[in-house]
Amino acid sequence: MSIAPLFTLLMLAVASTAQASSTYRCASALVSLGASTAEVRAKCGEPAGAAQVGFKTLVDRYGYQQEVEVEEWTYGPIHGMYHFLRFEGNRLRHIDSERGR
Repeated sequence: MSIAPLFTLLMLAVASTAQASSTYRCASALVSLGASTAEVRAKCGEPAGAAQVGFKTLVDRYGYQQEVEVEEWTYGPIHGMYHFLRFEGNRLRHIDSERGR
């Protein structure tokens, strides 16, 4: 048996479990990475869940350090999909989607 079919099957399984994106569509609105928490809330409404997951130290190009809050908001299920939006310092930094938990 060739390894190629097993590799393909494995890749399909991994791809179907989570998906990262740079935009999130909620109803007729679209939010992109860099959006503020206020913008996301105005366009998408209140999340189904929100959790503070910690703090992160950000360093700008001048070496200035700033500790910011990290939050994760959950929307869904929407057609069986959950959407996880991670904010660092009130800015959208990461979007993941996952089919049913």
